Amino acid sequence: MVRAYIGTYTKKESQGIYKIELSEEGRVLEVASVAKVENPTYLALSSDNKNLYSVSKREGKGAVTSFRVLEDGRLEELTSVQKDGNPPCYVEVSHDDKYLLSANYHTGTADSYSITNGALGTLLSTDTHEGNGVHPRQEKPHVHFAGFSPSGNYVFTCDLGTDEITTYKLNKGRLEKVQNVKVKAGSGVRHIVFSSDETKAYAMTELTSEVIAFDYDGDGNLTNPEYYSTLLEDFPVENKGSAIKISNDNRFIYVSNRGQDTIVVFENVNNKLKEIQTISTEGADPRDFALSKDNKFAVATNETSGTITVYAVDQKTGELDVVQCGVEVPEAVCVKFV
Repeated sequence: MVRAYIGTYTKKESQGIYKIELSEEGRVLEVASVAKVENPTYLALSSDNKNLYSVSKREGKGAVTSFRVLEDGRLEELTSVQKDGNPPCYVEVSHDDKYLLSANYHTGTADSYSITNGALGTLLSTDTHEGNGVHPRQEKPHVHFAGFSPSGNYVFTCDLGTDEITTYKLNKGRLEKVQNVKVKAGSGVRHIVFSSDETKAYAMTELTSEVIAFDYDGDGNLTNPEYYSTLLEDFPVENKGSAIKISNDNRFIYVSNRGQDTIVVFENVNNKLKEIQTISTEGADPRDFALSKDNKFAVATNETSGTITVYAVDQKTGELDVVQCGVEVPEAVCVKFV
């Protein structure tokens, strides 16, 4: 049995965080509400899966909240740390489970927090971005991602508003800026993933729906960007790129598109990306998707339709095949496999 947690908006019917259980064949056995939280739109798990962290909204303020994961998958709240302004949009835990990073689209900031025995502690540092871009949505910084390199030695943020990827060191939990890398103007860089051997990095842009492939030296430096479109030719509908993931063997890159409502699969062939599949998410606005830890399954969250879609992943070709679609999870926007 495979378990995953689903983060949601709570503007309509959702109660907060849900868990799903999948059979060995990828069929959904259970959907259950496990924590009532306002707008838990992004989730992260500790390395041992004993704690879960969520963005949230508390008393009109943005917040990050920590939970203990119980044996049956239910969540027991530990601590919540509030901060003025709207909630963050992304969270990630350090490899040693001592720190939490958050990215805030609304305030254009990246934050770091302490973690003690699984519980969130104090806000340790805030980096406030500056600038804007050429697109109407780039009137100010919009930090959409804050996460670690595979080694854990560096932190990276993606700023949709300024078209920048910023590198940091984390010094006793405090963010220390190292450098900025500018990407194509108006592209709106959203998320980034790295190959496990730290030789490549791949970023997804929201405004132009492109994958940017970088060389990565393992020491914080991104170079030689190459851009790959993820859109079908002559696609008439407005599209927004969303999530990006990489397979365990670094061969395949997966991205999702809202508008086109697809997942696009690329294969790394001699360090060049080759598009090999475009498949429907069988729902509207796939804000996120994730690969299971063993890469046998993928789940997409369709925000507007309030459904999830489960895929089987071909272990040889990397291609996806729908196992089940139309499974109701209201306002689903994030998925994290245990």
